[in-house]
Amino acid sequence: MDIKFLNKNYLIDFLFIILGSFIGSIGVNMFLIHARLLSGGVTGLALIFQYLFKIQAGYVILLLNFPLFILSIIKLDKKFTLYSLVGTLAFSLSLILTHPISNILNINDNLLLCLYGGVVNGIGFGLVFVHRGSTGGFDIVSMLIRKKYSNLNIGKISFGINLIIVSISAFIFGLPSALYTLIAMYITSFVLDNVVKGFNQSKAVFIITKKEEILSELIMVKLHRGVTYLYGEGAYNKDTKKILYCIVPLSQLPELKNLVTSVDEKAFISISDTSEIHGKGFKPSL
Repeated sequence: MDIKFLNKNYLIDFLFIILGSFIGSIGVNMFLIHARLLSGGVTGLALIFQYLFKIQAGYVILLLNFPLFILSIIKLDKKFTLYSLVGTLAFSLSLILTHPISNILNINDNLLLCLYGGVVNGIGFGLVFVHRGSTGGFDIVSMLIRKKYSNLNIGKISFGINLIIVSISAFIFGLPSALYTLIAMYITSFVLDNVVKGFNQSKAVFIITKKEEILSELIMVKLHRGVTYLYGEGAYNKDTKKILYCIVPLSQLPELKNLVTSVDEKAFISISDTSEIHGKGFKPSL
């Protein structure tokens, strides 16, 4: 696949991946490290090295990811490898640059630190995931396993890896540290999921109107959204109708409703949530 580095979409993705990685590094350095807690994946292993051997986690992440990127270049999609490389470099360098803030807070409440660390990490890594990036590590391992054993559940593999990290935390740093780490991981996952859902949220809209030709043309021209005709029949008077079906991002929903009412004030509109949309104009496949 030919990757065009000057493509606007790539540049926007890279900027948000870098921003998300920077926010994630603040969550790790300002909150988790201050409480000597761990994160998931390779970052968790890197933090163990930092706590035991005083080697900054950012350097350890770069070292651990190096052989994984060699495998990724050989075995996986070039675009996935590029996006993961950008995310890993941005996150590692951000961890190194923000390391001085690890003792800036005068807070000794580990519950508060794990809560806020989880929220900040979730926001940061959510931005990375929304723009199809990753911070390398076990994301690459998961993709390699998935390619070889397509029937394996990647979610369960990731859960198993994080469970091992938490067990190591309990053995080395004590049970309270492991329990706080579990809380931080859960909150990170919860916030990350909601960030991803928020950015990708779209609505499925059904419109019944007598001016379907005019309205469908306006939706396609003004909103640049596709429209599909579904054919229905009224139960009362048995007349056939063209039902307009379209999917729009949440940000365009007010504009669509104004457009419909401006054409036909008596139009019937039904709006439904959608869980995930792929395709032209929405979330492309990586």
